[in-house]
Amino acid sequence: MTPPSSLVPPPSSLVPPPSSLVPILACHDVSIRYRIGDFKNIGLKEWFTRRLTGRYKVVDFWADRDVRFTINKGDMLGIIGANGAGKSTLLKAVAGIMEPTRGRIVRRGRISALLELGSGFDGDLTVKENAYLRGAMLGYTRAFMGETYKYIIDFSELKDFEDRPFKQLSSGMKSRLAFSIASLVKPEILILDEVLAVGDGAFAEKSAKKMREIIKGGATTILVSHSIGQIRALCNKVLWLDKGRQVAFTDDVAGACDSYEAFLRAPVGTEARFDPEEIAAKRAAAKAEAERQAAERRCQEEERRRKAAVAAAELERLRMESAKLAEVRSILKGDAK
Repeated sequence: MTPPSSLVPPPSSLVPPPSSLVPILACHDVSIRYRIGDFKNIGLKEWFTRRLTGRYKVVDFWADRDVRFTINKGDMLGIIGANGAGKSTLLKAVAGIMEPTRGRIVRRGRISALLELGSGFDGDLTVKENAYLRGAMLGYTRAFMGETYKYIIDFSELKDFEDRPFKQLSSGMKSRLAFSIASLVKPEILILDEVLAVGDGAFAEKSAKKMREIIKGGATTILVSHSIGQIRALCNKVLWLDKGRQVAFTDDVAGACDSYEAFLRAPVGTEARFDPEEIAAKRAAAKAEAERQAAERRCQEEERRRKAAVAAAELERLRMESAKLAEVRSILKGDAK
């Protein structure tokens, strides 16, 4: 189906804008704390008693500590890290769902966040009703959603299920609907938390293609994924978190991904680290080794050609000598007659 004209960007917008513009999103030393304790399950009297007797304890758990990064319009930031690194918590703060304990987040654009599969949907409502509900939660008018709905339902491939309750859909179908709504309403900042990992291979390829279109259209995207191949293919910047600590924020996507994969292969307890100088040194060494091997191959090829030329010359010499011998024999045979 052809999308509504309001959803198709003009040709000029397919060229990403310069990255020197004012950052569309900036995190300044963001820290997020959870307080863990039994204070939620006790009354005021018990709270006073425990405080007086020293039996009241609260533990501070820092999900993220001093995270800082800036991204510009048209950037695609990939956030990597093991489970419990603080990725989803950070995205909730970026989306405005929660406020950071310390630091601040500056947003300059309309945000569409797809953080958890099925979040923002009502299981008892139909697929169509949920599409309108989700659009309203993102701040879009009913008229806009009415114009966009057919494109959303076609992209998600759920035309035959639009009148079914949302709770009857499989996890892959829910993911397709959620991604379709989040990506087709033309957000300025799109946040995706592992959503591209859900669904079949065909839809994953289709959604990746859509992501590239969104980037070309100038939208800023944040993607959390455990698929390093996906990060390498789609992102131009990487934020690496480990146990709430920022290990790296860089535009060296390949270097960060290589370091992260090496960290995953390392023994348990190995410190997560990203050393640009070490990566540069390894690349220089790899380049030098590749050049050495290429030079060695060139030398071997030249030696092979030299030997081939010598062999060809020797073969030609033997051929000529054989021809002379044949000529001499012919002369001698003629004299004998």
